[in-house]
Amino acid sequence: MSVLEIRNLHASVEDSEILKGVNLTLRSGEIHALMGPNGSGKSTLAYVIAGHPHYTITEGDILIDGESILAMEADDRTKAGVFLAFQYPVAVPGVSVANFLRTAVSNVRGYTAQTPAVSGRGGVIGSNLMPMREFRKELTDKMKEFNVDPSFARRYLNDGFSGGEKKRTEVLQMAMLEPKFAIMDESDSGLDIDALRVVSDGINKLATTERGFLVITHYQRLLNYVKPHYVSIFFDGRVVMTGGPEVAHTLEEKGYGWVEREFGAEAVAA
Repeated sequence: MSVLEIRNLHASVEDSEILKGVNLTLRSGEIHALMGPNGSGKSTLAYVIAGHPHYTITEGDILIDGESILAMEADDRTKAGVFLAFQYPVAVPGVSVANFLRTAVSNVRGYTAQTPAVSGRGGVIGSNLMPMREFRKELTDKMKEFNVDPSFARRYLNDGFSGGEKKRTEVLQMAMLEPKFAIMDESDSGLDIDALRVVSDGINKLATTERGFLVITHYQRLLNYVKPHYVSIFFDGRVVMTGGPEVAHTLEEKGYGWVEREFGAEAVAA
């Protein structure tokens, strides 16, 4: 079993502190939902875990299986088992889904660290990537399993994709990269019911005993399809409450106003 542990994490952008002492533990086999109002710092937490260079960590630590990952660059954190599904995936014209995935999988599995094969005319293109035959077979199998149209492999990454197609592609990325911990940053944002089911079906299929999910969301609706073990409320840069699925139901009924009244700056000062 692997453990992702966040200890007293503080992070800022320029002179503005956004994360103000986050404590959270995620274990393999767990689905942990993180809910909170806009501007509370949920997405910042996701980016900081993934190693986004825009943020400065001023205090605290992030550990995987007891080892700090703070000194790691984003790609090394991916190799360590962290995957971030973006709220708004970026389009990459000119790079096919298949080429992107082959490069990403090769990097995570260590192929790119190998010395490229050399011919009489220099390095052999692609020799330090996952062998094409193996990659194609695995990609084809995963696309069938996760109901991804084979034509996606030839399309440019997220270029002209609908919201649902982007999310389906991210699910495919997760399936191929096989992370220890998947962080879903508001993956339900702006989705219709069919696209929402694509995301939830992917999470449910990938939520094995070997993988933990941190599902960041505003609303209960995604949690109607993905059943979390724990639900935490995130407010003003920190986790202020953790419980079971009933916490999400309380937020659905009452909204976030009571959270501010109970855990706002004035309440903390009192």
